[in-house]
Amino acid sequence: MTDLKAAPTKNVYIFRKGRSDGTIKQKELLGGKGAGLCEMARIGVNIPPGMTITTEVCQAFYREGKKLPHSVWNEVLENLHEIEAEYGSKFADPSNPLLFSV
Repeated sequence: MTDLKAAPTKNVYIFRKGRSDGTIKQKELLGGKGAGLCEMARIGVNIPPGMTITTEVCQAFYREGKKLPHSVWNEVLENLHEIEAEYGSKFADPSNPLLFSV
């Protein structure tokens, strides 16, 4: 794992019905799919909760030999715990799993 150089303030953007950290105007930062999911969630479309990483993180991942930057893990876990609390299920819990599409 590596650290992002000149990392943006935020590396991971969470989205869930009615709320989102990102918008469609952030395509360059979030990629087309990430920005689209954020926008759909923001306007209230019934989509599963999730998160997207920035294009800078993706570029760093490939630049550093397919290693996710250290700075991203804490943000992913914070967002995961927020989604778990909101939906009452836990990632990898066999009795009440929180499922993600990657």
